[in-house]
Amino acid sequence: MIEMTGQMLPFQSDPSSSFQLVARAKSGDQLAIELLCSRYLKRLETWAHGRLPPWARATADTQDIAQETLVQVIRRLDQFEPKHEGAFQGYVFRTMINRVLDELRRANRRPSGAPLDTQQLSGSPSPYDLAVEQQLRDRYESALLRLKDGDREAIVARIELELSWAEVANALEKPSIAAAQMAVSRALVKLAREMCLER
Repeated sequence: MIEMTGQMLPFQSDPSSSFQLVARAKSGDQLAIELLCSRYLKRLETWAHGRLPPWARATADTQDIAQETLVQVIRRLDQFEPKHEGAFQGYVFRTMINRVLDELRRANRRPSGAPLDTQQLSGSPSPYDLAVEQQLRDRYESALLRLKDGDREAIVARIELELSWAEVANALEKPSIAAAQMAVSRALVKLAREMCLER
């Protein structure tokens, strides 16, 4: 059941809605917790799939990250106050973004141990091309980490996770798709400026 519509939805009385499940889970209902986890685990794995570059996958894969995100969300459920039906999905999504960014930071602190392949086929990128691509990726990641949380989340939501505009609006708690588009646009301008500073 996809709950994101790009608009704030009124509270629903459907006992299987995320809003109702969160309320039950907060009161200790184990079945509600299991239903929430099963509902969001696949979504998180889909969001995370391929978002961690190969050089950042040494200690975690997307399944681990998805499961760890849900564990963190459930542990902090007592601190979460849903304001609308899509609020829980936005909360889960933001937690996931932060988890992925933590992995990227951790990977950036580790030196790369992968040697160049001397048996590379001629159709593959040259070592120079790979080095340029890595340098550009490093500049992007470094600039991304210097942005404010809101700007970073906007870019990761739209560019990294390729969420629809309606999903971006809900995840960033923006009142409309237009507001989400404006937030992403401004964040991208800031990112470009940061990347230019590293030249």
